[in-house]
Amino acid sequence: MVKLDEIQKRLMREVADLHEIPEGAYNFRANSQLAGRSTTANIDIKSKEDVSGIDIIIKDGTKKESVHIPVVLSESGIKETVYNDFYVGEDCDVLIVAGCGIDNCGSQDSEHDGVHRFFIGKNSKVKYVEKHYGSGDGKGKRILNPVTEVYMEENAAMEMEMVQIKGVDSTERTTKAELKAGAKLVVHERLMTHGEQKAASVYDVALNGDGSSADVVSRSVARDSSYQKLDLCILGNAACSGHTECDSIIMDNGRILAVPSLEANSVEAMLVHEAAIGKIAGDQLTKLMTLGLTEQEAEEQIINGFLK
Repeated sequence: MVKLDEIQKRLMREVADLHEIPEGAYNFRANSQLAGRSTTANIDIKSKEDVSGIDIIIKDGTKKESVHIPVVLSESGIKETVYNDFYVGEDCDVLIVAGCGIDNCGSQDSEHDGVHRFFIGKNSKVKYVEKHYGSGDGKGKRILNPVTEVYMEENAAMEMEMVQIKGVDSTERTTKAELKAGAKLVVHERLMTHGEQKAASVYDVALNGDGSSADVVSRSVARDSSYQKLDLCILGNAACSGHTECDSIIMDNGRILAVPSLEANSVEAMLVHEAAIGKIAGDQLTKLMTLGLTEQEAEEQIINGFLK
């Protein structure tokens, strides 16, 4: 088990808001090695034997407990793929905090690909927070390609907060979800790219049970010469309700492609999509500048408020 250095501790603060060892269960990973693990009476964490990754088992009835599983890379040239499976029992209410931070000061690319699968039991509630962050002045890229799969039983509920607002050169985020009757999924994505960065977000949500619902909202800002592709798809296969929303600010020479997709396979499916891409409104800038802010300061204020 390795000990975290100061750079790795800083990355932990950025991606998981950890200033000290958290209460509850946790698994810390640094430069492809275990850096700390703790379990509780209700939450167990086991290393996989066939591939790199862990199984997180949460007992029926577990409430007001948390799991932190952040990953940090601080060496140039690391490329890893990690497989983490979450087995959430019935009638639970838990917080799961993941995320990856990469500090690359070298010339080789550093890459973390994480595959997370969630199996959520009946009547359980899960809040999942995943933050991505990059830093370092090296020429090597910081690459993150997360894959998330969610399988929800009857009347389960999941809220996902997906955040990437700094330093990641390339990312392909793929999220797939399948919901049974009465299950509810809420996704809030916040994304900012700059420089020559590229980001793709793909959401594929299947509403398979009566009374299931999904609300997928993406807010993004593309600055400099960066490129974003937002691909949001909801399939209504029952008496269900689904909503997707892409709301983006484009700046400088940035480019954004929004690809909405709704597929209704039941006459009882109610599906809605909203999309908007535009620059910062001039009257917003003017109003803030009359209060004494420079144009750049006004832009930052507007962007910070937009991505909250």
